[in-house]
Amino acid sequence: MAASPSRPTLRHILYGVFLGFSLSITSTSLAVIFERRKRERINARFEARPIEIRSDDILSGVTGLIGNTPLVRINSLSDALGVEILGKAEFLNPGGSVKDRVALRMIDDAERQGLLHPHTGSRIFEGTVGSTGISIATIARARGYDTTIIMPDDVAEEKVKALRSLGAEVQRVRPASIVDKKQYVNLARQAAFAFGKEPTHPPNVVTSTNSTLVVTTSPDDGEPSTDREENTAFIERPRGYFADQFENRSNFDAHFDGTGPEIWRQTNGRLDAFVSGAGTGGTIAGIGRFLKAMEEEVLVVLADPEGSGLYNKVKFDVMFDQKESEGTKRRHQVDTVVEGIGINRLTTNIELALPIIDDAFRITDAEAVAMSRYLVNHDGLFLGSSSACNLIAAVKLVRKMGWKNGQTVVTILCDSGTRHYSKVRNEDYLQRAGIPIDISIVDDLLASSD
Repeated sequence: MAASPSRPTLRHILYGVFLGFSLSITSTSLAVIFERRKRERINARFEARPIEIRSDDILSGVTGLIGNTPLVRINSLSDALGVEILGKAEFLNPGGSVKDRVALRMIDDAERQGLLHPHTGSRIFEGTVGSTGISIATIARARGYDTTIIMPDDVAEEKVKALRSLGAEVQRVRPASIVDKKQYVNLARQAAFAFGKEPTHPPNVVTSTNSTLVVTTSPDDGEPSTDREENTAFIERPRGYFADQFENRSNFDAHFDGTGPEIWRQTNGRLDAFVSGAGTGGTIAGIGRFLKAMEEEVLVVLADPEGSGLYNKVKFDVMFDQKESEGTKRRHQVDTVVEGIGINRLTTNIELALPIIDDAFRITDAEAVAMSRYLVNHDGLFLGSSSACNLIAAVKLVRKMGWKNGQTVVTILCDSGTRHYSKVRNEDYLQRAGIPIDISIVDDLLASSD
């Protein structure tokens, strides 16, 4: 028979068990105290929201409807993961997308700076894959401007129909790299410049920066006169305004001053991560920087579709994606079925975002397509491809962090599925593009332990 442990040995074992148990309780207590103090520190900087009764509010026109969108819990994902996945319902803006905020801020800032004047026959020019154009056309109609939208000819047909219904002039061009003079953004700038041409004189440039271009049909030198009548005539001259959402700082400001503070208030300052894609970079930069300013431990995470170089820029500081290799691309721009996010160049707004992005996830077309259908089946949410992309990234983040105790992740529900019938919701199109429709992709992701 084996010898029984001596009494001193048993005593030492019991002491060890007791000590380990005590240390475990102590460390847990310290973690709870630390978390409590962290919340108290956040709450000390947070002004609680009063009860708001808005039944008798009268908003001023269509622009009054922009912003203050609700934060909605994605029940299926939240329940499956044991966390709170919250979506900022930007598809409820009057123009149907998060881009309403950007369009309004760009036009407001241009008017504030005296670059644009309503009801003067002025025209706003923009290069866009659709949503920003629709937002600009919506606000321009309300403010008394005309619009010219130049876009790639392979975007969803629903966006083109919406633009034309809003009275916009739409020019569809071959997708091309930004270094090509015939790329849609470059063509929009050229069109704005040509707007000021008259038979007797060339365009008169009022202001030109890397982000905006304003020209007038006035033959003068572009400076307002001290004479009141002459100055009025100068102001009332039609102008061409190139907004350039990619480089315009108003894009960032719309989210830093608006969307970010809204999310902070709606979550009572209690969130662990913010997830967003990036097309121009304004959304993730503006919201991310605001949230980091309020609580530096909030994670800011990029959702990047196939073909975009931003994922590799964040992870490896290299702006390249394998799908951009010669001979592998289906299209000239970012090679993905997802519209509105993804890019292969650095813009002013993306450069504002890069320093505060903590992590990034590559989202495949198949994953985005699967999530768009999963949300309809389980939540009754009919959302667009970029929203689906954001939610896949949110799930991947939760799995990577091992979160399951009610942590809060906020993302952007950019637009609805009504703009995507001809592509993401079109089974024939997806089959031709070789993109599978497999909802089990989301089920497997939710069930995974990694």
